[in-house]
Amino acid sequence: METFDYVIVGAGSAGSVLANRLSEDGTTTVCVLEAGPRDWHPFIHIPAGFMYTLVNPSVNWMYTSEPSEWTGGRRIAAPRGKTLGGSSSINGHIYNRGQRLDFDGWAQRGNLGWGYADVLPYFRKSENRLASAGSQAGDETFRGNEGNLPITDLEWRDPICEAFIEGAVNMGIPLNRDYNGAKQQGVSYVQRIIQKGRRVSAARGYLKPAMKRPNLTVRTNAHATEIVLEGKRAVGIKYNKGGKGGAPTEVRARREVILSGGAVNSPQLLQVSGIGPAKLLGELGIPVKHALTGVGENLRDHYAPRFVARVQGATTINEKSHGLPLVREVLKYAWNRTGILSLNPTLIYVFWKSDERVDNYDLQLTFTPASYKEGVQSTLDDFPGVTIASWQQRPESTGWVRAKSADPFVAPLIQPNYLAAETDRQVLLAGMKLARRLISTPEMKRYVVREEFPGAEVTSDDGLMQAAKQRGTTTFHLMGSCRMGPASDPTSVVDDQLRVRGLEGLRVIDASIMPTMPSANLNASVLMIAEKAADMLRGKAPLEAAILKD
Repeated sequence: METFDYVIVGAGSAGSVLANRLSEDGTTTVCVLEAGPRDWHPFIHIPAGFMYTLVNPSVNWMYTSEPSEWTGGRRIAAPRGKTLGGSSSINGHIYNRGQRLDFDGWAQRGNLGWGYADVLPYFRKSENRLASAGSQAGDETFRGNEGNLPITDLEWRDPICEAFIEGAVNMGIPLNRDYNGAKQQGVSYVQRIIQKGRRVSAARGYLKPAMKRPNLTVRTNAHATEIVLEGKRAVGIKYNKGGKGGAPTEVRARREVILSGGAVNSPQLLQVSGIGPAKLLGELGIPVKHALTGVGENLRDHYAPRFVARVQGATTINEKSHGLPLVREVLKYAWNRTGILSLNPTLIYVFWKSDERVDNYDLQLTFTPASYKEGVQSTLDDFPGVTIASWQQRPESTGWVRAKSADPFVAPLIQPNYLAAETDRQVLLAGMKLARRLISTPEMKRYVVREEFPGAEVTSDDGLMQAAKQRGTTTFHLMGSCRMGPASDPTSVVDDQLRVRGLEGLRVIDASIMPTMPSANLNASVLMIAEKAADMLRGKAPLEAAILKD
């Protein structure tokens, strides 16, 4: 039986960072187990390929959430990356950290060392900020330039996008050239983890360079089936080589086992290993090895209704994606890595507030000169269209991830309970009204013919919320299902060192440990978490906290 110092389950964003940082010490051996294949699929690396990886079971777990009241009884897709790089290989490429109050809130919940001043040095450590000509590289207090991942500006310019930004500014929403700097609020083109027209996943930025080291072993198509415990200590992982039906194999960890499977797979693996809520485990016939109530609880996600408008007077991505125009775009991308194949799904961000009287920036909106059938992001409409989505940045609604069976190959049940909290519905309604105002500015009226969904005739609050119920969908930001918290929190799963409570030699390091939702997409924060955790694992002093002005 092979033994390594560390065994990491999952080669996604967190697992890739940890593999790199832990293997920097040549005396330390590291084994990474990834259930999916190598990241050879070409659509992973072409930015617009997200439209295909979102629905491709060869690189995507293809999970779906359980129906609920505010999804109108629909099952919502819950894509999760299943390849080297994990979800950073299939996501929308966006780099968005969130707000200072998000992380200060984590610390105020009793998680020492997780305030904004503490985590900012790790955000900086992970990034190499490459600003385009005419853009701001960023204040060095907030931005880094020596990290593994290039953070670039979207250089695409489009008349409809320019009109949208101009209209927002004239409404009183300021232009913000760096929403990852001192302040998030405002409107701007996006920052993304793309360089020279290619996706830079965590696998490309962290894992691939480290795989040259002799002390790092990466095994793909290795589906973890159980955490091996000796008493109250994790000592290894059982996995099937080749997935379901493959050869059962076991690998041991001298120091620690690290779960980096994400907000769905990490709690499921804990539960099928006998670590979790005793009642659930009993119902599934799984022997309880360590009762831990919070495993799988506190799940949150962003839920976004998308408004669609038909336009004229300018060409949208929809028209460029068919026939001869598409041929031209393919040739353009092949020649110099530009054109629509170099684009991510969102081109413009707006961060604003649901109540104009209160400086609480609780709304995130996205705009793109493209539209998708039935509100999904895998099939473009046949007419010239634009899309604006809105969602509450910090949802209060919580759900769960629960193993459906003792069989680790059976997909778990996922229930985010979208919009269950009344406050979420109130903020979302304000976001939908703001979205409509943003596509109805004088600047946008030059292009907008009519609102296709939900339609100008839908004006009442009840009608708008019915539209959210009918076509709202995930923004792919599942988190919180192994929450970090103090011992006084009965639902916490890990402490502020990310150690599983009551067990030795076992940590969870991924989006599942987030105590509350950041005001952001999650990849940037997961990279930060893993960078910080790597120092913990290596016994290194944390990076010096940032000195910030109030």
